[in-house]
Amino acid sequence: MSKRAMYESLGIHTHVLDYLESVESDIKETFDEIDEIASYNQLKVLNAMQKHRLSSNHFNWHTGYGYDDPGRDKIEEIYADVFKTEDAIVRPIIVNGTHALSLCLSGILKTGDTLLSIAGKPYDTLDEVIGISNEYNQALDINYLQVDLTSDGEFQFDLIKENMKSPVKMIYIQRSSGYAWRQSLTIDKIKEVIAFVKDIQEDVIVMIDNCYGEFLDYQEPTEVGADIMAGSLIKNPGGGLAIAGGYIVGKKDLVEQVSYRMTTPGIGKECGLMFGQTRTMFHGLFIAPQTVAGAIKGAIYCSRAYEKLGFEVNPRYDDPRSDIIQSVKLGTKNRVIAFCEGVQYAAPVDSHVTPVPWAMPGYDSDVIMAAGAFVQGSSIELSADAPMREPFIVYFQGGVTYDHSKFGVMQSLNRLYEKELVDIK
Repeated sequence: MSKRAMYESLGIHTHVLDYLESVESDIKETFDEIDEIASYNQLKVLNAMQKHRLSSNHFNWHTGYGYDDPGRDKIEEIYADVFKTEDAIVRPIIVNGTHALSLCLSGILKTGDTLLSIAGKPYDTLDEVIGISNEYNQALDINYLQVDLTSDGEFQFDLIKENMKSPVKMIYIQRSSGYAWRQSLTIDKIKEVIAFVKDIQEDVIVMIDNCYGEFLDYQEPTEVGADIMAGSLIKNPGGGLAIAGGYIVGKKDLVEQVSYRMTTPGIGKECGLMFGQTRTMFHGLFIAPQTVAGAIKGAIYCSRAYEKLGFEVNPRYDDPRSDIIQSVKLGTKNRVIAFCEGVQYAAPVDSHVTPVPWAMPGYDSDVIMAAGAFVQGSSIELSADAPMREPFIVYFQGGVTYDHSKFGVMQSLNRLYEKELVDIK
């Protein structure tokens, strides 16, 4: 059976296939740089594993308190090396990216400290931590300041300087666009703004939310001046194999403060089981650069496919990228639902399930999520989600291989075509 016949046997309409052939021919030349970055990062990870003498005995289980767990210590050594930092925390007990970020904020910031977010408002899930909302009376007792990006996604240096007239404890930068209609922040932009704020206040702590951004460039934010950084293992660095967890990397004294929040003062990193997860964490990290490359290619494919049909997309297929997320402004609720249905139908797990909008914890509107993944909530596997609010933007990401990510785009467009929500000529 030919490849085209295989697609048709999976329900993809001929009109959709004909259209998408032209899309793929448009984007092929953009893949060379992605492959170069992936190759570099693959060697960086390999070098760290060899340098620190990774061995099969680092995959063994430990019990109880987990004292002197060589696997836990080794993966934290390797993460610190890969991200060029002094120390790291890499644990399955960090439940998601929001938890990792919350640990950093609550571990470092004290009562009365000032937190300045210079890339606009962080993810909705941090509202309760920062104090933007305080329904559960658990918000940090800090001063929160915010400087939005310009309409074209640039830092507002004058406003940042104005807000730093009084001492600021921490500068917070969210690298990914999240649910905002903007491009993610490139390493060059992050480097420039870190130098700017350090020139104003040398001792200010720069924290980066690096979720969705690992291995998209030759450098990470911690290589250009960031002091502390956090992310999720079921996004880029887990490579689709890590079944849970998060990481925090940065300066030793800051990581130590965070570790006391993770466990308890005086214990910090010394305790905590890995629950037999070190092998999948190591293996996931090893393949992560190539996995991320496949996801980026799928995002580019998605961007071009919908842009050619007249939809607004962010970023465009030939724009610089600094996360794996592709945003498509679909304009109507029905299109968003159809798009997510198509992505779900492309899944290896639960492809028979139809996603519906629901009241997801931490968000102020219903959210629809399509994700038939081997790891629940894994954003490096193929997924799509959208808050059900104007202007009805869907966020597409992941696919541990380019072919699977591409098939997700095919099915999304196929579902829109079947429901007569898009005109393919």
